[in-house]
Amino acid sequence: MYLWRRLAGRDWLIANEEPLRSQAGDRLAIIEQPARQRLEVEVACTSATEGRKLAARFGGRIKKLPRDWLKRFLRKQKTKPIKIGGRHLIIPAGAAFGTGTHATTAMSLQLLEGVMRIWGAHAPSRAGDGAPAIVNFEGTFRRGRRKEHARRVRSPELIVDLGTGSGILALAARCFGARRVVAIDIDPIAISTAKENARRNRIANIHFKVGDVRRWRFPGKIDIVTANLFSELLVEILPKLKRVQWLILSGILREQERDLVRALKRNKINLLEVRRRGKWVAVLATVS
Repeated sequence: MYLWRRLAGRDWLIANEEPLRSQAGDRLAIIEQPARQRLEVEVACTSATEGRKLAARFGGRIKKLPRDWLKRFLRKQKTKPIKIGGRHLIIPAGAAFGTGTHATTAMSLQLLEGVMRIWGAHAPSRAGDGAPAIVNFEGTFRRGRRKEHARRVRSPELIVDLGTGSGILALAARCFGARRVVAIDIDPIAISTAKENARRNRIANIHFKVGDVRRWRFPGKIDIVTANLFSELLVEILPKLKRVQWLILSGILREQERDLVRALKRNKINLLEVRRRGKWVAVLATVS
């Protein structure tokens, strides 16, 4: 296993993130350290050839990782726990697949918590002019708290996390009360990392699976899907998600938001809420 890495300023990242993500996909990690102006940009590579191609196009260096790199790495990491659903989870900083602080992950966690808190409630209605109703989902919960709480009759049977990375959304789903969670990632390193994070946090009943979401056979009934993927892939797999009750989609750049909204409408999926942070967008949608 090899690791491509470089230090980058924010201007470089703005100019290069999209082509880098199109080449590296979910293996791209952007690590921001407190009190440091430059960012660490990393891609886990399965071969030296892949790493050399990245270095030729984007600069940086590659290095070969030892076989037990993951155990060594996790032993060295010191990170503050994050609180999710009444628990404190330890996700090592710089684990190359997200620690919960990136905007896309943080917004997904907020949306997932909102859905779980009112599980079993009816989705807000669509706008009367035919446009998708963009509402404040958490605000809806707060205003009708007692009524919605009374409707909460069960926990989700199955939540699927697509592009699980460090596994944080899958772990959060279990903390929030999901009975069963399936976490999928195309990168075996991500799955190894996610499994280790589940073990260190003593969270069970998550089925981690290496797989391509384009080819994975979705089961007949899924209650919630979380998908932190790049926008083009989200649009591609939307037809497979039309039977899922709730969709939490992130990894969308602001300039890609309009294309995703059109794809949701084309697939008759109702848009409920849009969250924006910096250049990133996350959405909550439902299939009525």
